[in-house]
Amino acid sequence: MTKPEWFENWFDSPYYHILYKYRDEQEAEAFINKLLAYLDIPAGAEVLDLACGRGRYALHLANQGLQVTGVDLSENSIAYAKALEHEHLSFYRHDMREPFQEAAFDYVFNFFTSFGYFKTRAEDLQALRSACANLRAGGTFVLDFFNANYVQQRLTGREKKVVDGIHFDIQKYTAEGRVIKQICFAHQGHTYCFEEQVKLLGKADFELLLAEAGFRLETVFGDYQLAPFHPADSPRLILVATKN
Repeated sequence: MTKPEWFENWFDSPYYHILYKYRDEQEAEAFINKLLAYLDIPAGAEVLDLACGRGRYALHLANQGLQVTGVDLSENSIAYAKALEHEHLSFYRHDMREPFQEAAFDYVFNFFTSFGYFKTRAEDLQALRSACANLRAGGTFVLDFFNANYVQQRLTGREKKVVDGIHFDIQKYTAEGRVIKQICFAHQGHTYCFEEQVKLLGKADFELLLAEAGFRLETVFGDYQLAPFHPADSPRLILVATKN
């Protein structure tokens, strides 16, 4: 039997949602609003949110007048998201490495570092080719990733956090071209350890991957205010590409 990937275990765990329950929703929604204004998306445009998690950003997109579909590999996340569904918002469990609906969407979004999880470059490329396949001709793809240089310079090493009475011990380090986060804690008499691994992909890596996947890179932003990207000190790497 194949051992599950780290993201299959961790993202389906209730503890993932406990640890990250206090994320900055206002910053995220402000970014999405700014991005929508920049892209000048018409009302009713069909949008795919790849790796949508529990659907909070897909819901925000739908509330802006878009027709939104969210997909995610996590069964638990999609079960939660389905409670948000309405006429203009739907959710499905799906692996982003495979096309969801070919040539069905005007825009495909991949928000908040929901990429770089797979073991091989071939899988990364497969995921991007599938994103491209989901788009209509001339459609737009936005991939929001961390700036690898920025992250490496600011790794904290070790962090302790208490959420809902659970003491999380978090260690962060880089190894084999990835930033790795080990998350250990005890709860209800059991000890747990999970791991996050994200590839340290840079702008040059994405330029090659996007071109191979069938995209033309249009613009690169460096933060959630859509400032220009600077390799040394921009916190984000936000790529806007068009399907060839």
